[in-house]
Amino acid sequence: MRLTIRSSLLQALVFASTLGVVSDSLAQAAAYPSKAIKMVVPFAPGGPVDYLARATGQTLLEQWGQPVVVENRPGAGGTIGLEAVARSAADGYTLALAGSSNLAVAPNLYAKLPYDPLRDLAPVVNVAATSYVLSVNPGVPAKSIRELIELARAKKGTLSYGSAGLGSMSNLAGELLKALAGVDILHVPYKGAAPYVTAVLAGQIDMIFPDLATAEPLAKAGKLRPLAVTGSKRSTIAQELPTIAEAGIDGYAVDIWFGIVAPAATPKDIVAKLNAAIAGVLKAGELRQRLADRGYEAIGDAPEQFAATIKADIEKFGRIIRRAGIKAEL
Repeated sequence: MRLTIRSSLLQALVFASTLGVVSDSLAQAAAYPSKAIKMVVPFAPGGPVDYLARATGQTLLEQWGQPVVVENRPGAGGTIGLEAVARSAADGYTLALAGSSNLAVAPNLYAKLPYDPLRDLAPVVNVAATSYVLSVNPGVPAKSIRELIELARAKKGTLSYGSAGLGSMSNLAGELLKALAGVDILHVPYKGAAPYVTAVLAGQIDMIFPDLATAEPLAKAGKLRPLAVTGSKRSTIAQELPTIAEAGIDGYAVDIWFGIVAPAATPKDIVAKLNAAIAGVLKAGELRQRLADRGYEAIGDAPEQFAATIKADIEKFGRIIRRAGIKAEL
């Protein structure tokens, strides 16, 4: 009889303790946010990630009345900023807006990455995606992907493409093209996007993979010839361009996405509150149109969907990196 009473008391204490934790969690989420939120951007000011963070932060300010302070922490391909966030207090007041390059590519590229995207960070929401545009210098006698592949096969190892550096998304876009089309195209790495754009305009290299915002004005000026987009579907602002897969390279898709993550132990209720607020303005509102005007497609998916995207792309980009023999040291 005493054992039964003691067991019942123990169960009651466990239940009360669990109820207390749940109540505290709900109270914390209800009061959130009660102060400014820090949004870490792991890149320098002025780039696409910086713009997305500031635009998203402004919408949160308008909804909650609490400022979102953007902190730029560039370095090591974006990994320094993400490491700082992974080690921050998991209270919802430190977030990061990161991209496929440092959430899905970096785990395959660096042997000593100081964080694990799947273990150390909690996906909040995938904010937006865009595509690169496979574009050639107008002097290249190819007006379609098929013609470009035929030219590459006829001039084995002669055609060249520029990238923003070894292991960059533009590098992986080029290597996937080479692998799936079975062609030999010379890779010329540069220190960033601006130098490779300058090089292709000068005719020093034959092709590049710029983003839509860069490619569009150059194409209108006749300085660059866009052939196809790298994404899994056509861009909403360049519907006339086929995807590379549609143009004849089956299985090709390189989507570039940018999303918000938090430290792994951030309460699920706070993650849900952040997701609902951001996803809401992404799916209907001024922010969606502002992103579209810059070549981005608003996403606003659930945390579980964003987690699945990160996991799938870690595996996908890992295959590309291993096949191309790309190596980097952190």
